[in-house]
Formats: sequence, C-alpha cells, structure tokens
Amino acid sequence: MHDSALPNEPTPVRRLARRVFLAFLLTFIVARVLVILIMTRRIPDLFLHAHGTHVHHLNYGIFILSAVGAILVFVTQPSDKLRKLCAYLYGFAMALTFDEFGMWFHLGGGYWQRGSFDAVMVLLGVFGWIAFLPKWQRLQSQHWVTIGITISAVIVFYAMLFSSAKKIGARFGPRLQDIEEAGPQ
Repeated sequence: MHDSALPNEPTPVRRLARRVFLAFLLTFIVARVLVILIMTRRIPDLFLHAHGTHVHHLNYGIFILSAVGAILVFVTQPSDKLRKLCAYLYGFAMALTFDEFGMWFHLGGGYWQRGSFDAVMVLLGVFGWIAFLPKWQRLQSQHWVTIGITISAVIVFYAMLFSSAKKIGARFGPRLQDIEEAGPQ
C-alpha cells in the first residue's frame, strides 16, 4: 500500500511542507541569534562585504530561491531526494529573505523592522497549515473548532501585540538601534 493512501499518514506534499517549515523556522532562529551575536561583538564579523558594502542575507536567499526555481523548472523528473533537498533549500532561502522583509520597502533601513518579524510569522503560519492541517475533505467538526479557536487566538494575539508594540518599541527599540549602529558595518 502506498504511504499516501494510509489514513493518518501525511501526503508527499505535506512531508515536503514539513521540511520547508522546519528549515524556515530553524534558519530564522539561527539568523536572528547570529546577527545579535555579531552586532554585540560576541562573535567575529561574519558578514560578507563587497567593496565596502554589507551584503545582507536576504541576497543569499534570493540567489538560493533562484537556483531552486531553476532546478524545479529545468529538471524534468526531479527525484524524491532532489525534491527533499529543494524543500530544505526553499525553507532556508525563504527564511533568509523574509527575515529582512522590512528592508525590501525601506532600503537602507534597520534590520530590526517590525515588518520582517510579521512577515516571518505569517509565513510560518502558512507553512504550518500546509504541513499539518488535514485535507479539506477529511476535516471533521473538531478540526473546524480548532481552526476557529486558532483564528480567534491569532486575532487576540495580534490585538494585544499591536497594543503593546509601542511600549516594547519605546523600551527596546533604542537599545536595538544602538547595537546595530555599534555593530560591524
């Protein structure tokens, strides 16, 4: 029996989505930690500089996304192994790119823009739903209740987050700006 036919087994697409989700989440966490450690000079400057210009990690993500896209477009029959590798690379590259999402709109702006964090949270939610939500045909009443509770919790969470964002920004924003300005350029 093919494993996608088993009732409780994830489909091949969901298994790939879980790889994307894992790579995205871990890459985002590691990227944020490394940036903080570099900016506070706890580890050496690992940033790439080209002729005095800091090459942000969103650029690495764009190049990797381009390569993954090319592989999936030009390889006529990608093997399961290649698709798994592309799923990990896709999650990795998406995290690098969206970690600096705020900089897409505010070129030259600071790394700690709220838009970047929001974009990452939205993508994690989308990838998580693709990876873990049952097929629409298999949704039962308890799933709809869980979806409703989840949506309500997200709305309440964001309402609370937005109401406290100014206080948090006022308290921690200047320190993060100081770290960024004092860090390697």
